[in-house]
Amino acid sequence: MKRLLIISPYFPPTNAADMQRVRMSLPYFTEFNWQVEVVTVDERYSDLVKDDLLMESLPAGLIVHRVKALPKGLTSKIGLGSIALRSMWFYRQKVNQLLKAEKFDLIYFSTTQLPVCVLGAYWRKRFGVPYVIDMQDPWHSEYYQDKPKNERPAKYWFSYRLNKYLEPIAMKAVGGIISVSEKYITDLQNRYSILKSVPSATITFGALELDNAVALKHANNFKSLLNPDYKNLVYIGRGGADMHKAIMVLFSAIKSAWESSPDLFKKLKVTFIGTSYAAAGQGIPTIIPVATQFGMEDIVVEITDRISFYHTLLTLQQADALFLPGSDSQGYTASKIPPYLLTSKPLLAIINSNSPAVSVLKDYGVEHISYFDEAVTAEVSTAFFLTQILQNAIPRPQYDAIGIAEYSARNITLKQCRLFDLVINKHI
Repeated sequence: MKRLLIISPYFPPTNAADMQRVRMSLPYFTEFNWQVEVVTVDERYSDLVKDDLLMESLPAGLIVHRVKALPKGLTSKIGLGSIALRSMWFYRQKVNQLLKAEKFDLIYFSTTQLPVCVLGAYWRKRFGVPYVIDMQDPWHSEYYQDKPKNERPAKYWFSYRLNKYLEPIAMKAVGGIISVSEKYITDLQNRYSILKSVPSATITFGALELDNAVALKHANNFKSLLNPDYKNLVYIGRGGADMHKAIMVLFSAIKSAWESSPDLFKKLKVTFIGTSYAAAGQGIPTIIPVATQFGMEDIVVEITDRISFYHTLLTLQQADALFLPGSDSQGYTASKIPPYLLTSKPLLAIINSNSPAVSVLKDYGVEHISYFDEAVTAEVSTAFFLTQILQNAIPRPQYDAIGIAEYSARNITLKQCRLFDLVINKHI
C-alpha cells in the first residue's frame, strides 16, 4: 500500500469549498492502493463556518494531524489574515517530524490556500518526497490587474506580489499538477516550460451520494431560509463582480417577463445565500446592488453569511429550481455543480460559453444552459425557463447515469490516483 500525505489547511469540521475534493475522496483511496493521512490546521484558528456533520462522512480510522496557526486577531493587524501564511511555520515543523519518522511516497496539496505549497519544494529537496498540487483556483493571476480597485479582493496589492514570488518556487520542483480547468494547466505550462514534461490531469469536482442522505437525516437541525409562499429560485455560493454578467442576464429576463406577466412573476423569489467569505455579519452585498439597478429589491434576497454544507444541501432540496451563474473568468468552474445536480432539481445555468463547466453540464444532460456572452438569446431562454417553473411545467429532471458516474466521488478519486501513480513511477 502506497502512502499519501495530504496537505489541506481547511478540513472538517470547518466548512470550506476547497477541502471538499479531499473529503469526498477519502472513502475511496484505499480501494486504489493508497493509504492516507491528512495534515490540517486546527479548526480553532479558522473563522469559517463549522459543520460537525461533515465528520460523519470521514472514513473510520483516518489519521488526521492538526497543526497550530498564528492567531488571526494578531496577524490581521499587519495585514496577514491568510490561514496559509499563519500556519506555514507550524506545517513545516509537523511535516518535518512525520517525514523523519515515517516513509511517505507522495505529498498532495489540495487547497486554495496556495502559499503553503512552497513547502513542497522544501520537503522535496530535504526528504526526496515528490509532491502534487491541486490547482482549484489560479495562483498568480493577472485577472484583476485591469479591474477597478473596488472590484479587487482585499489586500490585493500584497497578495498579487506575494503570489508572483511564491508560485515559481513551488512549480520548479513539482512532480504533478491536477487542475479543475485545463486553462489553469496551460497557463502554468506557458509560464514554466519545465511543467510541459510534468504529469498533469484536468479533474473536475465530484459529488458524494452519501451527502444528500446525511442532509435529510438531520433536516430538523436547520432553519428554513426560503419562503414557501413563493416559487424559489436559489443560488448558494460566493458572489462577486465577476458573476455580474450572468446575474444581469437573469435580472433583465425577469424584468421583461414581469412586465408582460406580472400576476405570474409576482410569485417568484430569487435567493442568493453565502455570497461573502467574510465573517458572519460582516459580508458586503454584491448581488443586491445589481438587483437595485433593475428595480428588483422586492424579488431578490441576498444573505451574505455562509451556511453549513449540509444546510446548503437541504436548502437546495427545498428550492423549486436552482441557479448557477458563471464567472467572466474563462477557466472558472464551480465546485458546486455535482452536488447541485444530485438534488435532481431543475437547473438554470447562465455561464461563459468558454467555461469548462459547459462540458460538465452537458455530460449530465442539463437542458437549460445559456451563455451570458450571447445575452439576447440567454434572456429569452431564461424567461422561458422561469415561466415554466412558475407554471409547474418542468418535471423533475432525470440526469444522465453515465454523467453521474463520471463525476462521482469514486471516479474522481480514481483519476487522482492514476496521476499519483504516474508521479511516483517517474521519481523511482
